[in-house]
Amino acid sequence: MAGRITVQEAAELTRDGGPALLVDVRETDEWQAGHVPWALHLPLGALPQLPPEAQGRPLLLICRSGNRSQWAADLLTGLGVDAVDVIGGMTEWARAGLPVEPDGATP
Repeated sequence: MAGRITVQEAAELTRDGGPALLVDVRETDEWQAGHVPWALHLPLGALPQLPPEAQGRPLLLICRSGNRSQWAADLLTGLGVDAVDVIGGMTEWARAGLPVEPDGATP
């Protein structure tokens, strides 16, 4: 089973070109409704294929509430990828007052 981290930890590890990559596994309409400005959008259905920018980096997976991202993290971990789930997903991210794009969006 993949590990889990808080939204605050995820922000620290991915902001400003941090060592990890935040990957949003929600569907396109959810992404467009509001997302982390520096996240990579990779819908769940696209996994386990990973784009070049995700290769060799720890992946922090986020969805709306944490269910899909936990499943995705487990899948990728089983394939040898360093992947963890962000607890509470975008719901918790927004509740914590962390950046969401577009401004004022409710993901």
